[in-house]
This record gives sequence, C-alpha cells and structure tokens, in this order.
Amino acid sequence: MKLGKFLTAPEYRLMVVTYRDIFQSAALENSRFGEEYRKLSAVIRMDSKDIKKMGVTEGGTLVVKNSCGKVVVRVEKSAYDVPHQGVAYMPSSPWSNALVSADTGGTGVPKYKIIEVMVSDARGESITIIGV
Repeated sequence: MKLGKFLTAPEYRLMVVTYRDIFQSAALENSRFGEEYRKLSAVIRMDSKDIKKMGVTEGGTLVVKNSCGKVVVRVEKSAYDVPHQGVAYMPSSPWSNALVSADTGGTGVPKYKIIEVMVSDARGESITIIGV
C-alpha cells in the first residue's frame, strides 16, 4: 500500500477571471452538452510557473473550489506572454458559474468576472459532468 494514496494534494489560492470565447460559443450552439463544448468550457488556463509550482501536468485535471461550489476541470497553459502568477482564466460556462456566489451585494448582479478559488491536483479525477 502506498502512503501517498492517503495524502491530500496541497491547495493553492488563485483569482479566476472569466471570459467569453467564440469557439466555445459556436460549440454551445451545436450541442449544449456535447463533448466539444465540454472540452472548450471545462478548462482553467494558468501561468506556466503556477502549473510547475503545483506539480500538475498540462492536460491533467484540477479541483477548483470555493464556498460556492466545486468542479473538476482540465488544466491548460495560458497563451498570454505576460506572466500572471496567481491569476487564472476560465471561459464563462456552467463550470465557472458553479463557483459564483449568489450574494450580489444588493446590486442584483452576481460577480461573474473575478472569482477567488482554491485549486489542487485532482489526481486523475474525471471532469465534472454538468447538465446530463
């Protein structure tokens, strides 16, 4: 029996910025719950230094959670040239929306754009299935 099996993966704090993606939107029009939409939507894009620090591999999975929800998504290296350690990007989707607080601070509009989360290696867990 391996001892590492019982250890939890370390958690890291990140700020997630959500964005719209034209390719993801096109996939949504084709099939709301299809594999292509899931592939383009259930993803977190991170700075390469954050990926290395966490010891995860690009294409692997991460648990992304906060007090509002928890999802497992795929990890990709961000395409931005400018370093942005501590800041990750997720497309606006059911996966990022699962992390949005219902508290609107009296404005009536949830804070979809910037979401504080904790992330950890999902150790081979499957991407969260939403809507099926």
